[in-house]
Amino acid sequence: MNYLLDTLLYAGAFIGLLFVLVVIHECGHYFVARFFGVHCPRFSFGMGPVIYKKVDKHGTEFALSAFPLGGYVSMITQKMFEIEPELKKEFTEEQLKKTFDTKPKLQRAAIMFAGPLANFILAILIFSFIFSSTPDPKSIIVVDSVDDMSTFNQGDQIISIDNVNVYERKDISLELLSKAGMTGKIAIDVYQVNLDQKKTITLDVDNFLTDSKQQENPVSALGISIKMRSLPIIGSIMAGGAAEKAGLMVNDKIISINNSGIFYASEISPALNGLNTNFVDIEILRGNQTNIIPVELNLVQNTDGIQSRLLGIQFGLKRSFFASFIKGSKETYNLSVKTLQFIGKMLTGNMGTENLSGPIGIAKMAGDTAQAGILPFLYLMALLSISLGVLNLLPIPALDGGQLTLLGVEAIRGSPLPDKVENFVYATGTVMIIFLMVFAVFNDVARF
Repeated sequence: MNYLLDTLLYAGAFIGLLFVLVVIHECGHYFVARFFGVHCPRFSFGMGPVIYKKVDKHGTEFALSAFPLGGYVSMITQKMFEIEPELKKEFTEEQLKKTFDTKPKLQRAAIMFAGPLANFILAILIFSFIFSSTPDPKSIIVVDSVDDMSTFNQGDQIISIDNVNVYERKDISLELLSKAGMTGKIAIDVYQVNLDQKKTITLDVDNFLTDSKQQENPVSALGISIKMRSLPIIGSIMAGGAAEKAGLMVNDKIISINNSGIFYASEISPALNGLNTNFVDIEILRGNQTNIIPVELNLVQNTDGIQSRLLGIQFGLKRSFFASFIKGSKETYNLSVKTLQFIGKMLTGNMGTENLSGPIGIAKMAGDTAQAGILPFLYLMALLSISLGVLNLLPIPALDGGQLTLLGVEAIRGSPLPDKVENFVYATGTVMIIFLMVFAVFNDVARF
């Protein structure tokens, strides 16, 4: 029974993921096509036999099909009528004037670009929801351990790589992976807490991170392991607690407790419980000013009879939706650029193509994240939406990017490519996509 339920979960998560991503992509094409007056005879939700359909006042048939594996939007063109003149009988005179290929080049380009754009917008909205639903931990990357040959020190806070700020584990991994195959120097800025100073560590690298094993854990190439540590910045204050009574405020950064330095949130509880008094002086940074605030701690006893001194604070700041939207937009842009860089590195051989996943790999990721919760599943959806958007903009003829490229060629030539050449180009693009899909499936089979 558990196996059946797991199978249904994985299948349902995969189908739902694919359905949303493709339908959103097609919605982008559809709405912009309609805006520019192109007639769309059908918008199919899913593929295969039609289960239910409804025709709107514009003559577009919205169809729910049997297999919920994506969907598609069809648009009428002059070329389709040249190939099959009988098709004209299915449309009104008004509709026959609204063909895609008679629209100006910029409008056709906008219609093609709208699909990937819809995927990017979906990613921004998902990230915005995730960031507004979870507190900002105000954490920092800290070197946890070092190899004998490492130039880092345990406790170093990693701030940036080649002037690009890093805030989370994935940030440092992505920045390092983007340098796969590099020969030269990598500058990593760190803050040394014990010395209260910044330092730049310059690494000389040769064919950096070209080994597939290293790419699985790029941080290990630096000879270190890292962990995330939350800064002691107050996120919320319990009503009636010691902190509220003393006048501590949200965003206050705790610097010391009874003159003992505090660098991370995890150090506060041990520092309080190591005292032999309930009265403490807490030094905080508020804005640009430091203040020492006397606090009478609350003494509580748990069910085991162990007493603890509580300050009555929690860490992690709530983000506004606007701040979440800005962060979501930056995240989408950054991941889009990184995706493009990684594709380039796969083509040059600097990054292993075994990282490429097909439907089996995506189904496993979908099921795993669905089991973990709604936010991890949504995060995967945002990542794949970005990947779908970027991949569709590649200059492969059967994709949106290929059609945009052909429009560019048409603009330069002053006329479309000859039919034979265009058909050959599209056939070549289709073969490339099929090859890519087969290769991705082969990777899945080899992996699972």
